[in-house]
Amino acid sequence: MPRRLYSCTPSRLNTWLDCRRRYRFTYLDRPQPSKGPAWAHNSVGASVHNALAAWWREPYERRTPLTAAILLTNGWITEGFRDSELSSQWLGRARDLVSGYVATLDPSDDPVGVERTVATRTQVIAVSGRIDRLDRRGDELVVVDYKTGRRPLTQDDARSSLALAVYAIAASRMMRTPCRAVELHHLPTGEVVEWRHTDESLGRHLGRAEEIATEAAVADEHYRETMGAPARSAGPADRRAQAGPAAVPPEVDARFAPSPGPICSWCDFRRHCPEGLAAGPERRPWEGLADLAE
Repeated sequence: MPRRLYSCTPSRLNTWLDCRRRYRFTYLDRPQPSKGPAWAHNSVGASVHNALAAWWREPYERRTPLTAAILLTNGWITEGFRDSELSSQWLGRARDLVSGYVATLDPSDDPVGVERTVATRTQVIAVSGRIDRLDRRGDELVVVDYKTGRRPLTQDDARSSLALAVYAIAASRMMRTPCRAVELHHLPTGEVVEWRHTDESLGRHLGRAEEIATEAAVADEHYRETMGAPARSAGPADRRAQAGPAAVPPEVDARFAPSPGPICSWCDFRRHCPEGLAAGPERRPWEGLADLAE
């Protein structure tokens, strides 16, 4: 019998690489273990992304920096901030960020897609994901990804991104149009970091995705057989969280071993992981804003 395709997103694949315990908590345990509080830096990023998507959906004559600032203000997410004063400070920064960025854009140059979901299949995986923006440049498509963090970006960030490569492959197949260029748009500096893939480099990324998926699929199957429950992606009925993770036999826990490190301080499931608690100090929900500050 042919093996069932492993259904995934690039985020799911990267979670498997980053920490297998977090992968189990996120995608397999049902109900899902309770998460920690929302992060303020995620609220900033989501607010900016939402405003930029909404800006492109406005009529041409309304695509102005002022409109971007209004959209950002109307859709501002307040979760995770220490208090209303800190939220207001970052609202002002984010308004400047989006209005300054859209001032560099041609409002008449409509993208092919905004927040566009793309998908493709191989003999191993059925992978899908959502692109921030998909542009057409001449006879080709370009994948655009927005970044709001302080850290400067390099070509290696664009070149090595599994997600961007998968999006390029999926967009090309769905639109029947070549798509080899991927871009990171760093809003704090206005810098655009581009990488142009070859068919060979895209093939290597897709092969890597299949390798990761094969490893994860075997672990999913072992979890399913041992726990007697289907391993699947989260759906609406799964959003009810339980206080702690599911009790699993030692062999399952070993297969989904954690990867302790500094990133554990920022993990949503830190409270449920002794190794994560020992790996670094607890972070307050607004401390990640330092990574966005000038």
